[in-house]
Amino acid sequence: MNFKPDYFGANKATWNDKVKVHAKSDMYNMQVFKEGKSSLMPYELKALGKVEGKSLLHLQCHFGQDTLSWSRMGATCVGVDLSDEGIKLAQSLNDELKLDAQFVCCNVLDTTKHVKDTFDIVYTSYGVIGWLPDLKPWGKMIAERLKKGGTFYMVEFHPIVWMFDYLEGKPVMRYGYMQDEVIHEEYEGTYADTGSKMVSKEYGWNHGLSEVVNALIEAGLRIEYLNEYDESPYNVLPELIENESGMFTTKGRLYPMIFELKAVKV
Repeated sequence: MNFKPDYFGANKATWNDKVKVHAKSDMYNMQVFKEGKSSLMPYELKALGKVEGKSLLHLQCHFGQDTLSWSRMGATCVGVDLSDEGIKLAQSLNDELKLDAQFVCCNVLDTTKHVKDTFDIVYTSYGVIGWLPDLKPWGKMIAERLKKGGTFYMVEFHPIVWMFDYLEGKPVMRYGYMQDEVIHEEYEGTYADTGSKMVSKEYGWNHGLSEVVNALIEAGLRIEYLNEYDESPYNVLPELIENESGMFTTKGRLYPMIFELKAVKV
Protein backbone atom coordinates (compact mmCIF):
# COMPACT_ATOMS: atom_id res chain seq x y z
CA MET A 1 0.00 0.00 0.00
CA ASN A 2 1.05 3.60 -0.60
CA PHE A 3 0.07 6.20 1.97
CA LYS A 4 -0.05 9.89 1.16
CA PRO A 5 2.43 11.84 3.28
CA ASP A 6 -0.16 14.48 4.19
CA TYR A 7 -2.09 11.99 6.38
CA PHE A 8 0.41 12.32 9.21
CA GLY A 9 0.93 16.02 8.50
CA ALA A 10 -2.78 16.76 8.80
CA ASN A 11 -3.04 14.71 11.97
CA LYS A 12 -0.05 16.48 13.49
CA ALA A 13 -1.60 19.89 12.79
CA THR A 14 -4.87 18.81 14.38
CA TRP A 15 -3.15 17.40 17.46
CA ASN A 16 -1.14 20.60 17.85
CA ASP A 17 -4.45 22.46 18.02
CA LYS A 18 -5.93 19.85 20.36
CA VAL A 19 -3.08 20.29 22.83
CA LYS A 20 -4.05 23.93 23.35
CA VAL A 21 -7.70 23.02 23.94
CA HIS A 22 -7.07 19.90 26.03
CA ALA A 23 -4.61 21.63 28.36
CA LYS A 24 -7.48 23.92 29.48
CA SER A 25 -10.20 21.23 29.53
CA ASP A 26 -12.03 19.78 32.52
CA MET A 27 -11.22 16.29 31.29
CA TYR A 28 -7.47 16.75 31.62
CA ASN A 29 -7.92 18.97 34.72
CA MET A 30 -4.41 20.36 34.66
CA GLN A 31 -4.52 22.05 38.06
CA VAL A 32 -5.55 18.87 39.90
CA PHE A 33 -2.89 16.93 37.98
CA LYS A 34 -0.22 19.43 38.99
CA GLU A 35 -1.34 19.07 42.61
CA GLY A 36 -0.55 15.35 42.47
CA LYS A 37 -3.54 13.45 41.10
CA SER A 38 -2.56 10.58 38.81
CA SER A 39 -4.02 10.54 35.29
CA LEU A 40 -3.74 6.74 35.10
CA MET A 41 -6.79 4.50 35.12
CA PRO A 42 -7.43 1.27 37.08
CA TYR A 43 -6.69 -1.06 34.13
CA GLU A 44 -3.13 0.05 33.52
CA LEU A 45 -2.35 0.47 37.23
CA LYS A 46 -3.45 -3.10 37.94
CA ALA A 47 -1.66 -4.52 34.90
CA LEU A 48 1.74 -2.93 35.49
CA GLY A 49 1.75 -2.75 39.28
CA LYS A 50 4.89 -1.42 40.92
CA VAL A 51 7.04 0.34 38.33
CA GLU A 52 9.60 1.87 40.71
CA GLY A 53 13.11 1.38 39.36
CA LYS A 54 11.88 0.26 35.93
CA SER A 55 12.39 1.97 32.59
CA LEU A 56 9.21 2.78 30.66
CA LEU A 57 8.63 3.98 27.10
CA HIS A 58 5.24 5.64 26.57
CA LEU A 59 4.11 5.66 22.93
CA GLN A 60 1.79 8.42 21.65
CA CYS A 61 1.89 10.23 24.98
CA HIS A 62 -0.05 13.42 24.00
CA PHE A 63 1.24 16.05 26.45
CA GLY A 64 2.62 13.59 28.91
CA GLN A 65 0.25 13.36 31.86
CA ASP A 66 0.34 9.55 31.92
CA THR A 67 4.10 9.53 31.32
CA LEU A 68 4.59 11.87 34.26
CA SER A 69 2.19 9.83 36.40
CA TRP A 70 4.39 6.77 35.85
CA SER A 71 7.41 8.96 36.61
CA ARG A 72 5.83 9.98 39.92
CA MET A 73 5.55 6.27 40.74
CA GLY A 74 9.30 5.84 40.34
CA ALA A 75 9.70 4.72 36.72
CA THR A 76 12.36 6.22 34.45
CA CYS A 77 10.21 7.37 31.55
CA VAL A 78 10.49 8.45 27.93
CA GLY A 79 7.39 9.74 26.15
CA VAL A 80 7.01 9.89 22.37
CA ASP A 81 4.43 11.84 20.39
CA LEU A 82 3.85 13.25 16.89
CA SER A 83 2.75 16.67 18.14
CA ASP A 84 5.56 19.14 18.80
CA GLU A 85 3.14 21.29 20.82
CA GLY A 86 2.34 18.23 22.94
CA ILE A 87 6.00 17.46 23.54
CA LYS A 88 6.73 21.11 24.36
CA LEU A 89 3.99 21.12 27.01
CA ALA A 90 5.11 17.72 28.36
CA GLN A 91 8.66 18.99 28.81
CA SER A 92 7.37 22.12 30.53
CA LEU A 93 5.24 20.06 32.94
CA ASN A 94 8.18 17.77 33.66
CA ASP A 95 10.36 20.76 34.57
CA GLU A 96 7.64 22.42 36.64
CA LEU A 97 6.99 19.21 38.61
CA LYS A 98 10.73 18.53 38.97
CA LEU A 99 10.48 15.04 37.47
CA ASP A 100 13.06 13.27 35.30
CA ALA A 101 11.03 12.09 32.29
CA GLN A 102 12.29 12.74 28.77
CA PHE A 103 10.15 13.51 25.74
CA VAL A 104 10.78 12.97 22.03
CA CYS A 105 8.80 14.43 19.12
CA CYS A 106 8.49 11.96 16.25
CA ASN A 107 6.09 9.73 14.39
CA VAL A 108 5.64 6.71 16.64
CA LEU A 109 6.59 4.41 13.75
CA ASP A 110 9.99 6.17 13.65
CA THR A 111 10.67 5.75 17.37
CA THR A 112 13.71 3.52 16.84
CA LYS A 113 15.39 6.29 14.80
CA HIS A 114 15.12 8.68 17.74
CA VAL A 115 15.20 6.47 20.85
CA LYS A 116 18.07 3.99 21.10
CA ASP A 117 17.57 2.69 24.65
CA THR A 118 15.65 -0.49 25.43
CA PHE A 119 13.04 -0.60 28.18
CA ASP A 120 11.53 -2.84 30.83
CA ILE A 121 8.06 -1.66 29.80
CA VAL A 122 6.56 -0.25 26.60
CA TYR A 123 3.11 1.24 27.22
CA THR A 124 0.37 2.81 25.11
CA SER A 125 -3.25 3.66 25.82
CA TYR A 126 -6.69 4.87 24.68
CA GLY A 127 -7.12 6.11 21.13
CA VAL A 128 -3.68 5.36 19.72
CA ILE A 129 -3.52 2.63 17.06
CA GLY A 130 -6.25 4.17 14.92
CA TRP A 131 -3.75 6.82 13.79
CA LEU A 132 -1.53 4.17 12.19
CA PRO A 133 -2.14 2.73 8.70
CA ASP A 134 -0.25 -0.53 9.33
CA LEU A 135 0.44 -2.28 12.63
CA LYS A 136 3.30 -4.52 11.44
CA PRO A 137 5.97 -1.77 11.68
CA TRP A 138 4.40 -0.72 14.99
CA GLY A 139 4.81 -4.23 16.39
CA LYS A 140 8.38 -4.44 15.08
CA MET A 141 9.27 -1.12 16.72
CA ILE A 142 7.83 -2.26 20.06
CA ALA A 143 9.94 -5.43 19.98
CA GLU A 144 13.04 -3.39 19.11
CA ARG A 145 12.56 -1.09 22.10
CA LEU A 146 11.87 -3.83 24.66
CA LYS A 147 14.54 -5.57 26.70
CA LYS A 148 14.46 -9.35 26.55
CA GLY A 149 11.81 -10.39 29.05
CA GLY A 150 10.34 -6.88 28.96
CA THR A 151 6.60 -6.19 29.05
CA PHE A 152 4.41 -4.54 26.45
CA TYR A 153 1.03 -3.35 27.72
CA MET A 154 -1.75 -1.57 25.90
CA VAL A 155 -5.28 -0.58 26.83
CA GLU A 156 -7.32 0.75 23.92
CA PHE A 157 -10.82 1.41 22.69
CA HIS A 158 -12.30 -1.72 21.16
CA PRO A 159 -12.36 -1.95 17.33
CA ILE A 160 -16.16 -2.24 17.40
CA VAL A 161 -16.30 1.31 18.81
CA TRP A 162 -14.66 2.60 15.62
CA MET A 163 -17.27 1.02 13.35
CA PHE A 164 -19.56 3.91 14.28
CA ASP A 165 -19.70 7.51 13.12
CA TYR A 166 -20.44 9.80 16.10
CA LEU A 167 -20.53 13.16 14.34
CA GLU A 168 -24.33 13.45 14.35
CA GLY A 169 -24.48 13.16 18.14
CA LYS A 170 -25.42 9.50 18.19
CA PRO A 171 -23.62 6.36 17.01
CA VAL A 172 -24.35 5.32 13.42
CA MET A 173 -22.65 2.15 12.14
CA ARG A 174 -20.72 3.22 9.05
CA TYR A 175 -17.23 1.69 8.89
CA GLY A 176 -15.93 -1.84 8.45
CA TYR A 177 -14.42 -3.73 11.36
CA MET A 178 -11.60 -4.79 9.04
CA GLN A 179 -11.72 -1.77 6.75
CA ASP A 180 -8.42 -1.05 4.98
CA GLU A 181 -9.42 2.32 3.50
CA VAL A 182 -8.48 5.48 5.35
CA ILE A 183 -11.27 7.25 7.25
CA HIS A 184 -11.33 11.04 6.92
CA GLU A 185 -13.33 13.22 9.30
CA GLU A 186 -13.69 16.98 9.77
CA TYR A 187 -15.66 18.36 12.69
CA GLU A 188 -15.75 21.10 15.32
CA GLY A 189 -14.56 20.36 18.84
CA THR A 190 -12.67 17.46 20.40
CA TYR A 191 -13.48 14.56 22.70
CA ALA A 192 -12.22 16.60 25.67
CA ASP A 193 -14.21 19.74 24.78
CA THR A 194 -17.12 19.19 22.41
CA GLY A 195 -18.00 22.89 22.59
CA SER A 196 -14.65 24.06 21.28
CA LYS A 197 -14.64 25.88 17.95
CA MET A 198 -11.39 24.27 16.79
CA VAL A 199 -11.78 22.19 13.64
CA SER A 200 -10.38 18.66 13.78
CA LYS A 201 -9.21 17.32 10.42
CA GLU A 202 -8.25 13.69 10.93
CA TYR A 203 -7.20 10.58 9.03
CA GLY A 204 -7.53 7.22 10.74
CA TRP A 205 -7.60 3.48 10.16
CA ASN A 206 -9.57 0.62 11.73
CA HIS A 207 -7.69 -2.40 13.09
CA GLY A 208 -9.40 -5.61 14.22
CA LEU A 209 -8.13 -7.53 17.25
CA SER A 210 -6.51 -10.21 15.10
CA GLU A 211 -4.41 -7.56 13.36
CA VAL A 212 -3.19 -6.23 16.71
CA VAL A 213 -2.37 -9.68 18.09
CA ASN A 214 -0.68 -10.95 14.94
CA ALA A 215 1.47 -7.83 14.53
CA LEU A 216 2.89 -8.42 18.01
CA ILE A 217 3.33 -12.18 17.58
CA GLU A 218 5.06 -11.66 14.23
CA ALA A 219 7.45 -9.23 15.95
CA GLY A 220 8.45 -11.91 18.45
CA LEU A 221 6.27 -11.12 21.45
CA ARG A 222 4.38 -13.72 23.47
CA ILE A 223 0.82 -12.68 24.30
CA GLU A 224 0.05 -13.19 27.98
CA TYR A 225 -3.58 -12.12 27.85
CA LEU A 226 -6.22 -10.25 25.87
CA ASN A 227 -9.23 -8.98 27.82
CA GLU A 228 -12.33 -7.15 26.60
CA TYR A 229 -14.59 -4.94 28.73
CA ASP A 230 -18.05 -3.50 28.12
CA GLU A 231 -17.21 -0.29 29.98
CA SER A 232 -14.82 2.63 29.52
CA PRO A 233 -13.12 4.90 32.05
CA TYR A 234 -13.77 7.84 29.71
CA ASN A 235 -17.07 9.48 28.84
CA VAL A 236 -15.98 10.45 25.33
CA LEU A 237 -18.75 9.01 23.14
CA PRO A 238 -22.43 10.01 22.82
CA GLU A 239 -25.15 8.42 24.93
CA LEU A 240 -22.91 6.63 27.43
CA ILE A 241 -24.28 5.75 30.87
CA GLU A 242 -22.24 6.04 34.06
CA ASN A 243 -22.41 2.94 36.24
CA GLU A 244 -21.96 2.47 39.97
CA SER A 245 -18.19 1.99 39.63
CA GLY A 246 -17.72 5.31 37.80
CA MET A 247 -17.17 3.64 34.42
CA PHE A 248 -19.21 4.38 31.28
CA THR A 249 -21.20 1.88 29.23
CA THR A 250 -23.39 1.82 26.16
CA LYS A 251 -27.12 1.36 26.65
CA GLY A 252 -27.70 -2.37 27.00
CA ARG A 253 -23.96 -3.12 27.09
CA LEU A 254 -24.26 -4.70 23.66
CA TYR A 255 -20.58 -4.67 22.70
CA PRO A 256 -17.13 -4.16 24.25
CA MET A 257 -15.86 -0.64 24.84
CA ILE A 258 -12.17 -1.30 25.50
CA PHE A 259 -9.61 -4.10 25.42
CA GLU A 260 -6.29 -4.63 27.15
CA LEU A 261 -3.36 -6.73 26.03
CA LYS A 262 -0.18 -7.74 27.79
CA ALA A 263 2.79 -9.35 26.05
CA VAL A 264 6.40 -10.26 26.78
CA LYS A 265 9.48 -10.16 24.56
CA VAL A 266 10.84 -13.70 24.51
